[in-house]
Amino acid sequence: MSSSMKITLNVWRQASPSDAGRMVKYELDNVSEHMSFLEMLDVLNEQLIGKGELPVSFDHDCREGICGSCGFVINGVPHGPRRGTTVCQLHMREFKSGDELFLEPWRAAAFPVVKDLVVNRSAFDRIIQAGGFVSIPTGSAPDGNAIPVAKKDSDRAMSAATCIGCGACVAACPNASASLFTSAKVSHLGLLPQGQPERYDRAVKMVNQAKEEGFGGCTNIGLCEAVCPKNISLENIARMNRDFTVGAWTYREAAAEGGAA
Repeated sequence: MSSSMKITLNVWRQASPSDAGRMVKYELDNVSEHMSFLEMLDVLNEQLIGKGELPVSFDHDCREGICGSCGFVINGVPHGPRRGTTVCQLHMREFKSGDELFLEPWRAAAFPVVKDLVVNRSAFDRIIQAGGFVSIPTGSAPDGNAIPVAKKDSDRAMSAATCIGCGACVAACPNASASLFTSAKVSHLGLLPQGQPERYDRAVKMVNQAKEEGFGGCTNIGLCEAVCPKNISLENIARMNRDFTVGAWTYREAAAEGGAA
């Protein structure tokens, strides 16, 4: 049997990127513990629309923890208190009646606020465009078993590939670093045979693009791993740094040889 809850929400409301923004308090009665967090926000928005007020804007799409669209900070923690869970898969049973919750957008210079809890995460797209792909000739697809892949490498690649690009790692990091996201995209390709030809070049281009976008550097605090809804490991950052170092030295040596010639 479902129990009813009363929840107080303090929601960041910001009409546009140029608006100052402020916290607005809302009271919700009869919240079911079986609701997802986003369903609870849907109920709030229905009430606001009924009063002639603007609904709270927030990103969402599949609501199955797959697409990475949703995401905001709940009481200081990206995606809320439950580890390994996106905000769309977070349920109200994680809270108790009478709780007061504070909802804010991701906070990072590279993630400018669009409206309310919505931020512009196109910086992630540009990091991918810089090198998050494998260049292959066109034609028929090769046999899936033609290239042997070691089990440990395939496992690590698949674990890195689970990154959904939600941006929680950036929001949690005091440096607003995108290292966990970037390293996951570097690793899931660099660990496989198909990704080897561009492995080091890929790391250099994607890391440099992340810097250009305004993300901070990694100082191994580890909050990114703690809030990642897919539990992406910090070891990917170490792997990316090694690949970046090799790639950077390759560029330097090539430049030196060109100058000598």
